[in-house]
Amino acid sequence: MIDDRAIIDPQALIGENVHIGPFSVIGPDVEIRDGAWIGAHVVITGNTVVERGTKIYQFCSIGEAPQHLGYKGERTSLVIGENNIIREYCTLNRGTAQGGGVTRIGNNNFIMAYVHIAHDCQLGSNTIFANCASLAGHVSVGDYAVLGGFTLVHQFCRIGAHCITGIGTVCLKDIPPFTVAAGNRATPHGINVKGIKRRGFSEEDITELKKAYKILYRSGLSLNDALDKLRCSGWQTPNVGELIEFILASERGIIR
Repeated sequence: MIDDRAIIDPQALIGENVHIGPFSVIGPDVEIRDGAWIGAHVVITGNTVVERGTKIYQFCSIGEAPQHLGYKGERTSLVIGENNIIREYCTLNRGTAQGGGVTRIGNNNFIMAYVHIAHDCQLGSNTIFANCASLAGHVSVGDYAVLGGFTLVHQFCRIGAHCITGIGTVCLKDIPPFTVAAGNRATPHGINVKGIKRRGFSEEDITELKKAYKILYRSGLSLNDALDKLRCSGWQTPNVGELIEFILASERGIIR
């Protein structure tokens, strides 16, 4: 299942039932595990792991050195989880020593064409990145987040679980979980009701999140006062607790 025209370093570790297309280049420190599928003209280099069942389409650059002026050739890595789909012309860079050394992609993500994921980013699982979405360095993205086409995320920002962004969104601050965000600069536009319904959230869960959103964004309270009110509310659910914890941990501040 490996095309004769592919260039594979003898030190690379290739699992069973791996497909590698013509003219792809696989470097010496790469590990491609069972059942992965690599298209034509893909370059995979660096200390990179591609887990089981992941598909990488043609013309992607995977595991290249980070675009970071402080990078001095340290041994850093890129780890791509299971059953991801990475479409054409994507660029995924490995980490930096200053940022923990690892860029990590979870499982079951759908990464469309021309997406860039920079050094030290941490992606959860079951996310969707539409065409040309880009993450600067040190960005974290929670499970089930959806980034609309041409979404841009500034370094060190966090995108909460179950978020969705509109086309052309520019994220300069953290986006709390369950939130719809859009615009340049990104502003909140309610709870991602359609998304969380698809994932089995109950009507009670959704109602509580809507109440929390109104306190955060429509009550006229300062952020600290809104958080105090949320913490004191008897109707607080685990999902609202997740929302509060995310905001309290924010270093860049949240969109408001």
